[in-house]
Amino acid sequence: MTDESADKAFEFHGTWQEYAPIAFTNLLLTIVTLGIYRFWATARTRRYLWSRTRFIDDRFEWAGTGMELFKGAVMVFLLIGLPLIGFNFLIQRLVLNGDALTAGVLGVGFFILVYWLVGVARFRALRYRLARTYWRGIRGGSDDPGMGYGVSYMWKNFVGTIALGLLIPWSMVSLWNERWRAMSFGPYKFEAAGRVEGLMGRFLLCYAAPFLAMIAAVVVVVPIAMAGGATSGAGGIGSFMAGLVAVFGFYFIFGLVVLAYYAKFFRQMVEATSLHTLSFGFTASTRDWLKLFLGDVALVVLTLGIGTIFLAYRHWSFGVRHLHAFGYVEVDHLTQSTTKELREGEGLLDAFDMGAI
Repeated sequence: MTDESADKAFEFHGTWQEYAPIAFTNLLLTIVTLGIYRFWATARTRRYLWSRTRFIDDRFEWAGTGMELFKGAVMVFLLIGLPLIGFNFLIQRLVLNGDALTAGVLGVGFFILVYWLVGVARFRALRYRLARTYWRGIRGGSDDPGMGYGVSYMWKNFVGTIALGLLIPWSMVSLWNERWRAMSFGPYKFEAAGRVEGLMGRFLLCYAAPFLAMIAAVVVVVPIAMAGGATSGAGGIGSFMAGLVAVFGFYFIFGLVVLAYYAKFFRQMVEATSLHTLSFGFTASTRDWLKLFLGDVALVVLTLGIGTIFLAYRHWSFGVRHLHAFGYVEVDHLTQSTTKELREGEGLLDAFDMGAI
């Protein structure tokens, strides 16, 4: 692949009309089985999305199964969920017995354990998805179990929130680099050299947005409310509507600023990630992310929630459409990954309901 053809390296050939029978069947079977089928539904959805995604001259293949995801969820429930529930009951029992100090210590330990598990979940979910993604018969993966990443996830997020949260961009960049450097595809390791430079401007704007929005809301609403109080009932309704608009405006502006920061962060991190002779790019702007988000909301609201079954399709096609690759692939040197084969899915990820990337 040359740079001239790089903008066509990734292509998605699926259509929503083709995906609809899969989505509605998944929904029906998930309802009939009281939710148990959702593991197999996830596998079916991924098989379709991967099979309609082409990289250079071949399509991806999803080799994961619903049983793997089901086994992963069961293992998490038995080995982690039940002990955590018991631990929580123990803390409540200590509080009722008046041993607040011991309960407090155990409560802090409980919180740290859950936070560590969240980090492990993110790492292992990415590792599982790479291990089950095939291209030209080659898969990815990692031999790192992710325990150390869980520790990093804890302390880096903790450090990121101190100093008024000004180190959050540093923690996000550092964790991205650590996560991807532990992954590989075929015989090659991923490289990640993300930097904080270029992010702080948008982050500081994100930090200041709530205060600016509150000041703007006060400047707009207070005069209208005072005018409404001096007039009849119509003025009161106007004040109420102005307050309502101010509240929605506050959340919309704050969300938009956060979205602008994340759009820049994601572009910068993808561009800093490489695999042997390949480098990557991501072209989605803040406006593109906003259109995706508003489209999701409209789809779900206008269909009374049924449109949720198409969100995976929308998000995947959005990602592939904006993802680019530069460089070339030495196909003759591409050998199979020697990383460990996985026998269970991303149960921890499901437990914490988080995205892998």
